[in-house]
Amino acid sequence: MPQRESPEDTSGSDEAPSPCSAALASRRSKITPEREQEFYDAVLERVRESGYESLTMEGIALQTRCSKSTLYRQWKNKTQFVAAALRAKSRVRFIGIDTGTLAGDLLAAGRAAGERSGADTLLVHALTHAALHDEELKRVLLETLVEPEIAAIDAMLRRGAERGEIPADHPAAPFVAAQILGVLRVRPVLEGRYADGAYLTRFVETSVLPALGLVPPAS
Repeated sequence: MPQRESPEDTSGSDEAPSPCSAALASRRSKITPEREQEFYDAVLERVRESGYESLTMEGIALQTRCSKSTLYRQWKNKTQFVAAALRAKSRVRFIGIDTGTLAGDLLAAGRAAGERSGADTLLVHALTHAALHDEELKRVLLETLVEPEIAAIDAMLRRGAERGEIPADHPAAPFVAAQILGVLRVRPVLEGRYADGAYLTRFVETSVLPALGLVPPAS
């Protein structure tokens, strides 16, 4: 069972650590890297379950069996706490995809997106409304969960253009990322189900590839 941090420990800074100083901040506040990851897991789980508005530092302190002062020394408020958790735990699903064809890459991206569509979609839905009214949260949401995925898809399209599979100025290319990421977000609203790998594969085959003038690779 995790040990409770001592509320009498007054070392550390009131400022939230930047990504490059996270390890130093952890040492100053006597939070081990493992304990820090536990906090991040807890805060993102709570956001998924109850939404950003319901998240409180007090609730996370209770859930993780630590003092509120420990959390407030490390992260000044819940926006900084969630921002740090997103930076620490976000994973770009499309990194490393390179099948040799654009159609193959986009199909692989669809399958990869489907693997974590439930957890990721819940998190984005929970944060989106709050991000409309919180510029810091909006910036971190874009930096961690949106822009890296768009960049990875754009890289696939550039490679496809370099191989001559599509024109570099294909009119449908700028909308591919919006199609794939958009259907992840909207299917739960329209159909009450997450966009899993099978659904996204069909979507790419029947909507994305035809828009680019491509056909699925032979199996």
